[in-house]
Amino acid sequence: MRRKFIHTLWALLVLGVLTVILLFVAIWNGWIGYMPAVDDLQNPISRSATQIYSYDGKLIGTWSYNKENRVCIDYNDISEHMVHALVATEDERFYSHSGIDFIALGRAIIKRGILGRSSAGGGSTITQQLAKQLYSETAPSSLQRMMQKPIEWVIAVKLERNYTKEEIIALYLNYFDFLHNAVGIKTAANTYFSKEPSELTIPEAAMLTGLCKNPSLFNPVRFPERSLKRRNVVLQQMLKAGYITEAEYADYSQQPIALRFHRTDHKEGLAPYFREYLRQYVTAEIPSRSKYPAWNYRQYVSDSIAWEEDPLYGWCQKNRKKDGSHYNIYEDGLKFYTTIDSRMQRYAEEALQQHVAQYLQPAFTKENRMKANAPFTSDLTPKQVSEIMNRAIQQSERYNVMRSAGYSREEIDKSFRTKTPMTIFTYNGEIDTMMTPLDSIRYYKSFLRAGFVSMEPSTGFVKAYVGGLNYHHFMYDMASVGRRQVGSTIKPYLYSLAMENGMSPCDLAPNVQTTYTVAGKPWTPRNASRRRYGEMVTLKWGLAQSNNWISAYLMSRLNPHQFVDLLHSYGISNPEIHPSMSLCLGPCDISVAEMVSAYTTFVNHGIRTSPIFVTRIEDNEGNVLAEFAPRMNEVISAEAADKMITLLRGVIDGGTGGRIRSRYNIEGQIAGKTGTTNNNSDAWFIGCTPQLVSGCWVGGEDRDIHFDNMTYGQGAAMALPVWAIYMQKIYKDKELGFSTVVPFDLPEDYDPCSGHFASGEEASEEDDMIGINLEEVYE
Repeated sequence: MRRKFIHTLWALLVLGVLTVILLFVAIWNGWIGYMPAVDDLQNPISRSATQIYSYDGKLIGTWSYNKENRVCIDYNDISEHMVHALVATEDERFYSHSGIDFIALGRAIIKRGILGRSSAGGGSTITQQLAKQLYSETAPSSLQRMMQKPIEWVIAVKLERNYTKEEIIALYLNYFDFLHNAVGIKTAANTYFSKEPSELTIPEAAMLTGLCKNPSLFNPVRFPERSLKRRNVVLQQMLKAGYITEAEYADYSQQPIALRFHRTDHKEGLAPYFREYLRQYVTAEIPSRSKYPAWNYRQYVSDSIAWEEDPLYGWCQKNRKKDGSHYNIYEDGLKFYTTIDSRMQRYAEEALQQHVAQYLQPAFTKENRMKANAPFTSDLTPKQVSEIMNRAIQQSERYNVMRSAGYSREEIDKSFRTKTPMTIFTYNGEIDTMMTPLDSIRYYKSFLRAGFVSMEPSTGFVKAYVGGLNYHHFMYDMASVGRRQVGSTIKPYLYSLAMENGMSPCDLAPNVQTTYTVAGKPWTPRNASRRRYGEMVTLKWGLAQSNNWISAYLMSRLNPHQFVDLLHSYGISNPEIHPSMSLCLGPCDISVAEMVSAYTTFVNHGIRTSPIFVTRIEDNEGNVLAEFAPRMNEVISAEAADKMITLLRGVIDGGTGGRIRSRYNIEGQIAGKTGTTNNNSDAWFIGCTPQLVSGCWVGGEDRDIHFDNMTYGQGAAMALPVWAIYMQKIYKDKELGFSTVVPFDLPEDYDPCSGHFASGEEASEEDDMIGINLEEVYE
């Protein structure tokens, strides 16, 4: 009987061993549970964030799914202190096992499983933890978690067979989520300490390693004391493993946690508008008319042109990987090398902050205190303001959510007029307050908006791109997406048509108010100034003074249809530009990027350069997938373009752009044009140097939000200073290679109109106004 019992025990033992062996064989071959393919094991982190680099080699952002803000780095780029802290704390026998630490596993089984001690330590190795992170879903129960363990053991062994110890450490740290959108050690080091992983000190490495046990529990932002204790435990483990001395431990354990914390957010950092615009640009699908609302037909036309002409537009949809699938910027770990210069981008953002946020906004706020309709112009009636606000309500997220939830219009209106706690934006930081949602809409409308683009005319490289003053709160991009009336900045295109038709800057025109017949109706353009009224003046003087009568005179001698065709040749995609006499004064809507690109024509001897945002794209192994070259088209003759440089230099040296010399003291050859639309709704300035073409627009969210005075409201006061401040910074930074001594590429002593201005006076910027009634004339 006893012998039979012993034989039964041995049979059960053998059966148990065979069962375990069969179980692991089944797991190994993928018959039970999930077992990743060999290719997947050899490239486990397939979902890597795409990295966006500036032209000067700076990482300016990433594109990723949700919190997967991961940027993978090599082992050699990680501080040895981080490696020591991780090994000492999480897996002391890491370098001696092959994926499973049987000593630690046995200890955990006996102490936790049999004796029930919760503080017995874990049995998982770093490799097992990596296997869990890579391939295990969150288990809803303890039983399912126990079933996952054998699979993770097998995966860990396979990982050890495919990778060196150093590569496993790098994989683990690249994959781990350190909270606050800091996935991976590179992002974590930047988020918590504003430094690279290779620069981490011993206390910093110990703190980050402490998060590996439970990042939410030991979060240093929410629980600094708890995080400090956990950091010191890691330091103690490093002392035990021999990575630090007793003296070092005594010193480091007494130090506080010195965070330099900032949240990693795609809405923050350098060039957020550019990064978002580029993301949408490269992932765009082939335009389909059915996907565009009727009111946005112009965007459909613009996108259709981009799809056909620009290989970067819709690049992900136009190109496929080796497996036949389209490229995915959120998964494929691509690298986009952009034309943006991080220094120039910073200077552009600083210029807008300095002039618009710090100078114009306080002045606009002060003016609004005197307006009953603030921030809207005093010219509006209360009924008109109410109509604008009602449209804004219906476009808001709150309104759409409540409508979808079945609330009545009365309930929605009551909600918008009931005070509620909210956090609002100010340029001095966010503040908590009580405000009705309706008042919050009005409040945010009181902030001025702006857009700025800077390009190299010879290459089309976009060096700076600013779509607004704060991407988090004002996400609408006024550099490329938004279009506004351009006012007098359209006049150079008209003058170029005149030059193309054989005219010269020296040609004379009558400086008189004339009534023209437009569509059977009389049209009499206005001009703010009557300087030299009744005289014959040169076209150079007319453009310098932004004289509307001279522009109307030229338009009467030219073909409006030909002018519209020319505008499209300049790269202006708006299909709703109608051939009309009034077009010469700029009532059409155009983006800043299109205006800047068009002005490159004058610097390039009649050749327009399209904007280029990216020079090349690489895959996650460094292979070049695409390279992008300048795209150019001839718009006007070289002779006409050279004449335009003469005309536009006159604007700066004796016209409406004179502040560049008199107030900002910028030297060198500069050509440019100011623009101001009716009632100061839009302020523009496009400035050209031999090496850079840059443009700026400043205005309100709605056309009825603007300064009611010319002191602040004109293009020379709102937009020109941004350009001037930016160029001052550019010229001051000698490493950029831009110089005031570089001349325009014109024939020696070239000047088709050598005479000086007859008046000897600088132009009044008031001459820059459109001066037409758009409702009567422009249809």
